[in-house]
Amino acid sequence: MSDTSIKKSIKTELFTSKAPLEWAIVNNGTLYTAQIPIDSSGTVVSGGIEAQTHQVFTNLIHTLECANVDSDAVLQVIIYVTDRRYLNTVNTIYADYFSAPYPNRAAIVVAGLAREEMLVEFVVYAAVSQ
Repeated sequence: MSDTSIKKSIKTELFTSKAPLEWAIVNNGTLYTAQIPIDSSGTVVSGGIEAQTHQVFTNLIHTLECANVDSDAVLQVIIYVTDRRYLNTVNTIYADYFSAPYPNRAAIVVAGLAREEMLVEFVVYAAVSQ
């Protein structure tokens, strides 16, 4: 049984995935989104962890704007990286996008992500108005 009033998709200009997913869903004042380092053509950006982290943030900021909020609305970020050494770079870039009080956060080192060339992925929860 599906009740479309339970969740609302946020329309973005991000690459339309072939996978059965939405880039952002809102329910009960919370935005749920996962962001990966792909450009507008759906290609994983090259340039290593720095370029990929910037692309994840570009996609995240775009998604937040589409939901009519900014990075101050972010409550929690779960960061997935494929190598522990990447966390220093991610932290440096992360500090450019968030200020105190910072979102709650977890960082997880994984063996791999959905696309082999991906080095980083974020799962993000943010407060929004409905």
